[in-house]
Amino acid sequence: MERPLIAALLLVGLIIGSGVGSSYARARRGWNDYQAAKKTVPGARRAAWMMIKVVTTKIGVIALLLIGAVAYAATGGSDEPAPPTPSSTTDERPDR
Repeated sequence: MERPLIAALLLVGLIIGSGVGSSYARARRGWNDYQAAKKTVPGARRAAWMMIKVVTTKIGVIALLLIGAVAYAATGGSDEPAPPTPSSTTDERPDR
């Protein structure tokens, strides 16, 4: 009678042990992944700020060019009509 009880306890211990062991292995892998990601954060943060700086610089240059173009168009345009261009008439004969 003692053998079936020992076998049942052994089976229960095996099931519980495998569940705990797999949970520990999963937690350990998660911790290692977390540590690896934590080490890459400063580099990723630096790269993100660099990209933001590049984009804002490009936007600033484009905005300055647009403001300059608008200012040039506002001051450079005049309302005077263009001088008439000479036109040739068909009645005139060229000298031979």
